[in-house]
Amino acid sequence: MDIRGTTIIAVRKDGKCAIAGDGQVTLGETTIMKHSAKKVRRLYNSKVVVGFAGSVADSFSLCERLEAKLEMYSGSLRRAAVSLAQDWRSDKVLRQLQAMLIAANEEELLLISGTGEIIDPDDGIAAIGSGGMFALSAAKALMRNTDLPADKIAMEALKIASEICVYTNSNISVEVV
Repeated sequence: MDIRGTTIIAVRKDGKCAIAGDGQVTLGETTIMKHSAKKVRRLYNSKVVVGFAGSVADSFSLCERLEAKLEMYSGSLRRAAVSLAQDWRSDKVLRQLQAMLIAANEEELLLISGTGEIIDPDDGIAAIGSGGMFALSAAKALMRNTDLPADKIAMEALKIASEICVYTNSNISVEVV
């Protein structure tokens, strides 16, 4: 049985990038296994923040691989992401991993998928996970209609998603770079 369920939202505004994630881990379709998981982490001497969604073990594996790539490329997020995506796409074992990542540093915000895509969002907002589209919609509205900073937009967008998506809770962690 798969352990899944999460929502991650990233917002870049005014030179800051905030990544927020909820704390719910769901077993199958019916059981909440944990309320306070931390799915947003700092990597590479706290210079990179990453949020992950999907299978828990697969997500941890990808975070570890991204951190190794960051070490290999002296902290260059784009080069590390491209290298990870190439490996993920070409390696038979990695191709089976069911997870997605959002990674950010001071300059970049990237969504990294297992199909080899590395997406740099045009509007500085990216979201993944079961409630991702709810959080994305809320963040876009908040970005356009408020003066809130990036961390507050991410927090409020995730709160809104938690009111709609059964796989998202309001136990939110936020990291800012």
